[in-house]
Amino acid sequence: MERRKFLGAAAAASLGVAFDGSFTGFARAQNAPRANASVSEWATKKSEFPENSTIVLVHAAWADGSCWSNIVLPLEQRGLHVICAPIPLTSLTNDATALNWTLERSRGPVVLVGHAYSGAVIAAVKEEQVKSLVYVAALAPDEGETVAKVFYRDTPSPEAPRMVPDSHGLVWMPEDAFRRALAQKASPDQAKVAASVQRPISVQCIQEPAPTPLWKSKPSWYLVAEEDRMINPKTQHFMADRMGATVRPHPVDHTPMYSAPAVVVDVILEAARKTLSQ
Repeated sequence: MERRKFLGAAAAASLGVAFDGSFTGFARAQNAPRANASVSEWATKKSEFPENSTIVLVHAAWADGSCWSNIVLPLEQRGLHVICAPIPLTSLTNDATALNWTLERSRGPVVLVGHAYSGAVIAAVKEEQVKSLVYVAALAPDEGETVAKVFYRDTPSPEAPRMVPDSHGLVWMPEDAFRRALAQKASPDQAKVAASVQRPISVQCIQEPAPTPLWKSKPSWYLVAEEDRMINPKTQHFMADRMGATVRPHPVDHTPMYSAPAVVVDVILEAARKTLSQ
């Protein structure tokens, strides 16, 4: 028995050394390119925004938080805390509830950013800490409207895929639609990854009437994707004008977070500078 205890202790000690060495080496490798400070340390020193200022990024249908991977660090480097909110894509009510749970994690003023479907979601919350909304080629139904109604308002692109729910009421995107319609300006590799990580959306999300939208009481910005093959740019201009949004049109595709991240970052920063200190 004593011999077993000794062997167990020796094994645990050697595992501890191995893990400690592995994590130490990993930490050194991670920190090597930025010897002086981490992103968060740099942001603390340089921030032009109030303490705990937060950008909450909300993914759309057929996506997850990784769609914002090119946006997070450029915002963090400006001194902003960034959260990529996960939503279940099961109904508009459920998605707004999930977003409210994410907002509970933030302690300062917030800019909410929605892409495509999640434009409806960011407008369905009622948090006082939200100072402004940013729409990235996003849908903005008015009170009582459905996402489907505004999505199909104008003639779709010839490249737009045909979307049919499966037997579970879930809509999946055909894989080649990412390259043809959702992200035609992204690299083939990026389009492939986006197709591989896609999450389906329930038809309930697009059929549920929207509540009174937050854009009626909060300032909003709208990045119009002029080369969008999913949401007609005419529809985007209509929604942005109806909202009274600050409109920023650009010759980008439906998913500029992949193909033109600097454009997305610039619009978010504009909204943050104008509203987070209010």
